[in-house]
Amino acid sequence: MLNRIYTQFVAGLLFPLHEILKKHQTRAIKIGLEKSQWLSREQILAEQAKQLQRFIQQTYSNVPYYQSLLDQHGIDPKQINSTQDLATIPLLGKAEIKQHFEQLKSKNAGPVSQFNTGGSSGTPLIFLLGNERVSHDVAEKWRATRWWDVDIGDKEIVAWGSPIELNSQDKIKLIRDKLFRSLLIPAFDLNDEKIAGFIAQIRQFKPAMLFGYPSVYELIAKYAKQHQIQMDDLGIKVVFVTSERLYPHQREIIEQTFGCQVANGYGGRDAGFIAHQCPAGGMHISAEDIVVEIIDPKGNPLPIGQSGEIVVTHLATSDFPFIRYRTGDIGTLSDKTCACGRGLPLLEEIQGRTTDFIVAADGTMMHGLALIYVLREINQVGEFKIVQQSLQQTDVQVVPNSQFDDNVKQQIIEGFKARLGQDVTINVEIVEQIKAEKSGKFRYVISHVTTGKKS
Repeated sequence: MLNRIYTQFVAGLLFPLHEILKKHQTRAIKIGLEKSQWLSREQILAEQAKQLQRFIQQTYSNVPYYQSLLDQHGIDPKQINSTQDLATIPLLGKAEIKQHFEQLKSKNAGPVSQFNTGGSSGTPLIFLLGNERVSHDVAEKWRATRWWDVDIGDKEIVAWGSPIELNSQDKIKLIRDKLFRSLLIPAFDLNDEKIAGFIAQIRQFKPAMLFGYPSVYELIAKYAKQHQIQMDDLGIKVVFVTSERLYPHQREIIEQTFGCQVANGYGGRDAGFIAHQCPAGGMHISAEDIVVEIIDPKGNPLPIGQSGEIVVTHLATSDFPFIRYRTGDIGTLSDKTCACGRGLPLLEEIQGRTTDFIVAADGTMMHGLALIYVLREINQVGEFKIVQQSLQQTDVQVVPNSQFDDNVKQQIIEGFKARLGQDVTINVEIVEQIKAEKSGKFRYVISHVTTGKKS
């Protein structure tokens, strides 16, 4: 009883106050989203079209890049009234954002912060986020969390690996996490000792929910099963997973081990909180904020039911607009209605990029992002591709930005060796272009050493 009262205190007062102090409108947006989700699909898409029309006209008026782009292609912003009309606007990719970074910032932008992606596609991206976008993303996640009978303030363990989170453990954040009952544990360098430590933390903390990479919880589940450690007696209600493709075998072992459902989430720092799974199984698109298109290799929109690249337009990015942004992920839209009764449209399938675990020479497993972050922090590195050929050899292809010399090459080698082992051979190859895999759809970054199969 006291546990529930404390959760209500955090979700009803403490967290909203926290967001107000950060100048976010999260609570008000969440309340609106919890109402709109029960509208019919047709009503939601009709309101989305109105929002899109306002967003495009506002962007044209305030963002130099889009003023120039639409004028150049003879596009009247007042004629963009639907998703079909949206398809007349050229696609936005990482190259365009990098080239026109300053021109993409709105003349009326409020306070913005610089963010960057993890680079799992091989091309890290730097972009700007304002309070509007952050408020909507947090509200979307909050809404989806509540679908599973958990809320902000319920005990949560987060297994994550992004330096943005792991490097910001200052006193204020530590106090905040303690008040919100959220425990952050690093998801890199996973040897048996650390996995056992994670399991001990989970058993001691007894969280209501887990959040993180599916591959991490798969490893934890396998270890618990192998060592006959019971994990389904802790009262965990749901395991939220994101940032990687969730495979059926991962879902199965995680659900069996923790005795609860796995809730898949799809999105990113750049594209936003795109979709989340509800208890009935539907992968609901955050359609109040995000327009999703599926395109073929030539950039042409595909009808519902056909697989292609996922392109998103985020309607809450007026400070730094993301219009028809190419995610590089492959997916399929659905015309089905979810049994939960929500009118939010559905993603039928997501075949997103995956970032596998890699294995150090001593057998330590670590998330592929551990190597990606080495490259992401080097300004001279543009695009890259990492293939772990064996425990003794890892190959790196790099498309340099500029001034790439032996010192930069040595920095990469030393960074990789620090993680994989000093005796591991690191081959760094300078290339003009990273070639796509045989599928031609998207690039794989890490090759799994234990199977030789590119992930």
